[in-house]
Amino acid sequence: MSIKNKIIAFDLDDTLYKEIDFLKSAYMEIASIVDKSHSETLYNNMISNYYKGNNVFKFISETYAAYTVERLLKIYREHYPSISLSNEEWNVLLKLKTEAITGLITDGRSSTQRNKVKALGLENYFDKIVISEEIGYSKPDIRLFNEFKKYDVSQYYYVANDTRKDFVTPNKIGWITICLIDVNNQNIQKQDFSLSEYYLPQIKIKTLNALLNII
Repeated sequence: MSIKNKIIAFDLDDTLYKEIDFLKSAYMEIASIVDKSHSETLYNNMISNYYKGNNVFKFISETYAAYTVERLLKIYREHYPSISLSNEEWNVLLKLKTEAITGLITDGRSSTQRNKVKALGLENYFDKIVISEEIGYSKPDIRLFNEFKKYDVSQYYYVANDTRKDFVTPNKIGWITICLIDVNNQNIQKQDFSLSEYYLPQIKIKTLNALLNII
């Protein structure tokens, strides 16, 4: 059995799946709870308001008085999402698992992020999962990345998407940073490659499959 001498850690949202799919799943859940008889119409109105840049939860709470913004946020965060990986993505991840210690570094609430991991079928995939709420810090805080110090390896890779906060710290501590480009402009957080080099990834890829030529 070969000794794994590298770590590949992933971001979650808009890296391993499209966060817009989580949003749509949550909106469908909310629509079916708030107005079951007209859930499809309500869902379509929610999506329309989202793409117009309107406050969707304020729109609902003003129409359905029993549902406050706080109540809607709770449903949004705690619902079990309908999200999945493609067969190609699964094959890439399984191949990488044979080559490296695998990790996850993600910002968010514990229950929300763990529901996503479970829905994607990845709860037993990662050797180490780091979620910001569980340790009390968010990216780019170095303490999230320091959770991987216990592994005695020669190379660290971080695969993510958010140019504002994902790459600045791993760049600083000698990790190899890889950005999954938002080819179809679907990401919740838009990428900005005009930022200073300090914030930018060392490598850009268009698909997870490209990792097989790097790791």
